Amino acid sequence: MKHLVLALGAISALGVAPAFAQTVVSDTDGNGTYSFEELQAAYPDLKQGTFSDMDVNGDGEIDADELQAARENGTIGA
Repeated sequence: MKHLVLALGAISALGVAPAFAQTVVSDTDGNGTYSFEELQAAYPDLKQGTFSDMDVNGDGEIDADELQAARENGTIGA
């Protein structure tokens, strides 16, 4: 019975996992922020205007907090 419960739990977790999956963004230059090009590699449909909207502090880069906020408010997909 214990094995059955564990198996059912594992199977149900597999069905839920895609809902929590996030697109992986790579910081290719290792500077700790994401450029337009780095984000566009992960989000091919990203436009410069959307990137600018995400860049709340106006530094020309997206930091982890700005990326998370954009994901949470639906500006970009998870």
